[in-house]
Amino acid sequence: MSRKPIIAGNWKMNLLQSDAKALFDGISSFVSNYTATQLPTVIIAPVFTSLNQVHAIPCDCGCGGNKLSIAGQNCHWEKSGAYTGEVSVEMLKDAGCSYVIIGHSERRQYFSETDEMINKKAKAILANGLIPIICCGETLEQRESGVTDTWLASQIRAALKDISSEDVAKSVIAYEPIWAIGTGKSCDAQEANRTIKMIRKTVADVAGQSAADSIRILYGGSVKPATIEEQMSMSDIDGALIGGASLKADSFNEIIEKTMKVAAV
Repeated sequence: MSRKPIIAGNWKMNLLQSDAKALFDGISSFVSNYTATQLPTVIIAPVFTSLNQVHAIPCDCGCGGNKLSIAGQNCHWEKSGAYTGEVSVEMLKDAGCSYVIIGHSERRQYFSETDEMINKKAKAILANGLIPIICCGETLEQRESGVTDTWLASQIRAALKDISSEDVAKSVIAYEPIWAIGTGKSCDAQEANRTIKMIRKTVADVAGQSAADSIRILYGGSVKPATIEEQMSMSDIDGALIGGASLKADSFNEIIEKTMKVAAV
């Protein structure tokens, strides 16, 4: 089954509004040269204070798709209330987002987010018509002790608990080995593909084979222009969630361009 690739840039806690606008302009100028059908699904996730500096770019070819979509970096599962410092899915939707990143290892590690919280967020995102990008990943200690597969499977099962097969199919998963995030190390493409194939099997066990065939599973962890072609040539890697290399238009655009090249082969 052919799945449309995704190239998503997670800007994390970087860039003031003027810098975010300049980066957005550099990316939007590049994608304007193509139609949505030519491009992968391109997503950027700025900090909340810069959401007003970016916007989705619809395609003008009549295909109904977007050349560029916007994601929130996190959300709360409640619609509103006394949750100081939080942002709701409805607020992100109002700000122009169509995706939300949840379960990132940095959120799990630094802010003690649990699998139960991530499941609540996924349900809230889907209930509002947006798409969750559900992150999962293992530490170096877990990988070296041989529990990578069982750990990731438990994260996926918990994140997708009580979510319909139809909603699972439209969701996105991002496999990000924690030991490769921001370290310059990248998981070997063959091993990343094997791990993602295992994640897809877990999705099949939870939501059925049709959902597993449809869901797009990304690789993240020091993705850069030099690694993307090999990663995108793998059978089960459907794209990338990119951190550092998404903070410069030239490198992010090169990743998009190389993804189109591989997809066209």
